[in-house]
Amino acid sequence: MSVLVLHQIGSVHALPYARWFDGYDGDLVLLTCAQNLAGVAEELPGADEGFAHAEAVEGYDLSGTLEARALDLARRHGIRHLVSVHERDLDRAAALREILDLPGQRPDAVRPFRDKLVTKAHAAAAGVRTAPHREVHTATDLLAFTAEHGFPVVLKPRDSAGSMGLRILHTPAELDAYLAEDFDLYGPDQPNLFAEAYVEGPMCHVDGLVLGGRTVLAWPSQYQYALASYATDTGPRVDLTLDVDDPLAHRLLDFVERTLRALPGPADFAFHAEVFHTPDDDLVLCEIACRTGGAAIRDIVGLLFGVDPTEVWLRAQLGLPLPAPLNGIAAAAATGGRPLPRTMTGQLVLMKRPGRVVAVPRRAPDFPWVEKFRVFVEPGQTLEPARHSSDFLFTALVSGRDRAEVVSRVARLESWFLGELVLEAP
Repeated sequence: MSVLVLHQIGSVHALPYARWFDGYDGDLVLLTCAQNLAGVAEELPGADEGFAHAEAVEGYDLSGTLEARALDLARRHGIRHLVSVHERDLDRAAALREILDLPGQRPDAVRPFRDKLVTKAHAAAAGVRTAPHREVHTATDLLAFTAEHGFPVVLKPRDSAGSMGLRILHTPAELDAYLAEDFDLYGPDQPNLFAEAYVEGPMCHVDGLVLGGRTVLAWPSQYQYALASYATDTGPRVDLTLDVDDPLAHRLLDFVERTLRALPGPADFAFHAEVFHTPDDDLVLCEIACRTGGAAIRDIVGLLFGVDPTEVWLRAQLGLPLPAPLNGIAAAAATGGRPLPRTMTGQLVLMKRPGRVVAVPRRAPDFPWVEKFRVFVEPGQTLEPARHSSDFLFTALVSGRDRAEVVSRVARLESWFLGELVLEAP
């Protein structure tokens, strides 16, 4: 009996699969993306990291390549469970489970979270506010939508992840240029594209865990930047948890709970919901995913509640005992209580940008409130603009008693890091 892990994006070594699956009676098998391994400058993990078999797949993203290797390994290793943690692997993992008749999330439970139009349809039917939107099959669809709703207009693939493929058109001239140069009626994005009215106001996100069909923990944060600007944003991208006495925090929790009840999801999953807070103090659903959020959200939830949401999510799928700190949290949730975070946090991210790395700090400064510190580049490396919203130069996580203290500490850490970083212009 073995468990197969699909790992498409980011560091493999940063996810301690063997520790997470402690107690599993079987082998651990890994399929990862060869191009991703090269991008994060890592070698394949081996037996010393708990893998009976690890393989980097060339053409991981190409239709059928990954699936063929997964089906072959399923026969050779007696795969009985299949897990994936990345957004773009969820559909493929669900389809493979159905083919192999494995337990876990199947396509009908993934689609309401992965297909943004299906998400919005379920949410709207339950009275959850969404932005006006329309599927785009032709240029006429897009022109009609902008005529009705004006500019800016947001264009997204229905199943995008990490803000990839997202476009914001601000003027009729930008729309004309897009239709003339980039709109391909017969291309791979058709009919996968939809248009959405632009929503003013900051983006909030709520991250949590559902076990046995019940939300056992969740807490909101607020991005202090525009998610879609990852390729051009060279400034600090800061994400702050909301204070426990902030009324907006509890409104967001209620809003996302209504959204979860509207979606036919699996019994056990982590979730990452994004919600606009408009200037007129309304909440509008952007999207919701049935997986742990990216960047340092795993660590944020860990600091808030004392458990790693990805570890809990994966162990629940395999029927393994859950971490002890979760017992008290789950008990409180079962009686209608709302677990409150133990601390406040702030995430600081700098994206890759063009240039040659001359010097970069490898260790965190001696600030006791720095909870996580990771650098993704090395001296001598030549960088290009970020390719997706997780293409980081540097990430850090700080803690504090309240949001004001976290804001001050994030600014101090950013100033220190930029003072140590030397980039040579391309």
